[in-house]
Amino acid sequence: MGSMIELALRPWAHRLRRRVNLPVRLTWGDHGHSGLSLGDFSEPTVRMRVRDAAALPLLMQPTLETLGQAYVEGLIDVEGELKDIVAVAHGLADAASVGEQAVARPRRRTDHSRALDSDAIRYHYDVSNEFYAQWLDPAMVYSCAYFERGDESLALAQQKKIDHILTKVRLQPGQRLLDIGCGWGALVIRAAQQFGVRCVGITLSENQYALARERVKATGLEDRVEIRLQDYRDVPDGPFDRVTSVGMFEHVGLNHLAAYFGQVRALLAPDGWVLNHGITSSDAQDGEASKGAGGFVHRYVFPHGELPHLGTVMRTMQEGGLEVFDAENLRRHYARTVALWSEAFEARRDRIRALVDDKRWRIWRVYLAGCAWAFEQDEIALFQVLCRPARRSAGEMPWSRRWMYATD
Repeated sequence: MGSMIELALRPWAHRLRRRVNLPVRLTWGDHGHSGLSLGDFSEPTVRMRVRDAAALPLLMQPTLETLGQAYVEGLIDVEGELKDIVAVAHGLADAASVGEQAVARPRRRTDHSRALDSDAIRYHYDVSNEFYAQWLDPAMVYSCAYFERGDESLALAQQKKIDHILTKVRLQPGQRLLDIGCGWGALVIRAAQQFGVRCVGITLSENQYALARERVKATGLEDRVEIRLQDYRDVPDGPFDRVTSVGMFEHVGLNHLAAYFGQVRALLAPDGWVLNHGITSSDAQDGEASKGAGGFVHRYVFPHGELPHLGTVMRTMQEGGLEVFDAENLRRHYARTVALWSEAFEARRDRIRALVDDKRWRIWRVYLAGCAWAFEQDEIALFQVLCRPARRSAGEMPWSRRWMYATD
């Protein structure tokens, strides 16, 4: 195998060095004795070892998807700091496309169904509660935090995010709140405790459902918080005074967004407020993250996930009967959040590797590090969009947004 790999890699590496100078040492063979450099350096920052000849076609025309595939399938090993590994992966993908015309970012549209969505949710969220607990904050909030000053701990920033959402929707004691995609229950528990409201949280993840119910019981809120294993299309008991959806609509599908927001509108009281907090594409045509990153995420992390551009979000909200009042870009906040998740993942790597198989560990390791880069570089973004039912009197709308940022 060694000679075959060498015959393929040496001319490829020679062409690559003419295009880009990467601090990478590439090795193969027993104990990595054979190797070559992909740039000029005294010491490599990244070491890559080819373990199987099946990696060769994935390396010859590298994209973030093929490089990620080679890594998570165990065809190559990579050593180095995660930030350096991510930078090298982008350098390889960029070098492969030198001289090529820019192409439109791929758009993915899936015919979603209840069964398809349920399977996708369970694949992503039902790894195990203990797995997520290793690198999330103690409340296990798996969405973009809100760093009001920028120096908050992750736990405090996640609490601030929840309070920011509940303040935005002008939550009042005695009201009824629906949280679509409630995760492990942090938002509904906080809403009941701090705002004195009655809450329903729904999820399709059995693991989230079980732990969220345990947490509600432990806080003595069973009379005010109900957790359901339920699809948003099957909620029978509206209207709700307030509706929140945090990190869920990415699973709905581009073709179904208007219907999704229409269902939210149907569950909302005539004078209600709804806040949708979710990841968006930075491509105006709803394209995936570039250089194959979107393909990797679809294949290994979020099957059937689809990201709309903010313009598509606002259009489909209007089509669903909702009027947008405010949109806030929290991209910088998510870059920071995912970076902290990635750091925690690395710090607990031995414990995490004992909880999952090697492939899943590799998937999540490279996914978290890649997401931090994507948010930092405006490949993807995060918007909180605040709405009310459309075609209501202008006199019912607040004059300003001052209440959202009050520090009292």
